[in-house]
Amino acid sequence: RVRPRPASTPRGSLRIEAPPGVRDLGKGNPDPELLPTLGPALAVAAAVDAEHPGLYGEAPVVPEFAAYARTAMDADGVPEGPVAVTSGSLDAIERVLAAHLRPGDAVAVEDPGWGSVLDLVPALGLRAVPVGVDDDGPVVADVERVLRAGARALVVTDRAQNPTGASVGAGRARELRAVLARHPDVLLIEDDHGHAIVDLPLHPLAGTTDHWAFVRSAAKAYGPDLRVAVLTGDAVTVDRVAGRQRLGPGWVSRLLQRAVLHLWTSGAVDTAAVARSYGERRDALVHALAERGVTAYGRSGMNVWVPVSDETGAIARLLHAGWAVAPGARFRMSTPQAVRLTVSRLTAADIGPLADAVAAAAGPARPVTYG
Repeated sequence: RVRPRPASTPRGSLRIEAPPGVRDLGKGNPDPELLPTLGPALAVAAAVDAEHPGLYGEAPVVPEFAAYARTAMDADGVPEGPVAVTSGSLDAIERVLAAHLRPGDAVAVEDPGWGSVLDLVPALGLRAVPVGVDDDGPVVADVERVLRAGARALVVTDRAQNPTGASVGAGRARELRAVLARHPDVLLIEDDHGHAIVDLPLHPLAGTTDHWAFVRSAAKAYGPDLRVAVLTGDAVTVDRVAGRQRLGPGWVSRLLQRAVLHLWTSGAVDTAAVARSYGERRDALVHALAERGVTAYGRSGMNVWVPVSDETGAIARLLHAGWAVAPGARFRMSTPQAVRLTVSRLTAADIGPLADAVAAAAGPARPVTYG
């Protein structure tokens, strides 16, 4: 069959531009008020560079950065492995997929899931296979089915899943590890982009298969423009990623690595307060929608996923009411229609009016008779 659009056309193009006077809840950004000031961290990095200028031939990963990141992952139960640094989570996921798979291979992805991953897989010439998601993460029966059918890789979001807010719990992690143990040749990629913005514990799946990768981004908690993510995994996977990286960008700026290290070690972000802030806003909206008879999902992170009967109609009605939201089509393959709301800029006063607008928009459109 013929694709409806080029493989390189991002789902992000399915966006609703908020006109003047409309609140934009669709872009998925963190709350700028909760992000740290970068000046001190960049100044520290610049001071180190002034004494020891970063030149060709140096180690691509700052040793202190790797040591701190590895210690934090050890504390969360992530299996031992070497550390690499990439330009964000998506860069890491792309490099890991390219290190092991060939065009035509099937990749199991969350549905609904992060639109950028759903874009990336076909752009690499790979075939995306949907796996259902509930509040506890990927549905076990779906994972078993697609792996039995020959999927070569599985991409899992550990916490703050985009767009549903799912978080892999201890019980679900045990079940998923049992499935993966029966398919040791499957490449496992875990995305922990929710690190430092959620208060739910990590239950990693890593180490169950022969080849695996665990990615932890600084974007949501410390700033999207930093473009820094930590990657660990089995030795072969990390070596392949680092080797290919050397032939392209070479390395992620050591200035940025030192800046992020300073943010980590100086306590620039009160992670408990950030998690609580997002949690209060998210929970308030989900509760308010439930009071109005609307089912919504948002166990962790900064997004709320609301199933609707008519996605286009719901978006139009919300725009008319003064709210721009993200179309569910950006995040889903075969799951029913929905919209995503990012709560990061909401105040307590916003919750009631927004819930009223969503409740009015989520149901079926009223029939109109034309004379």
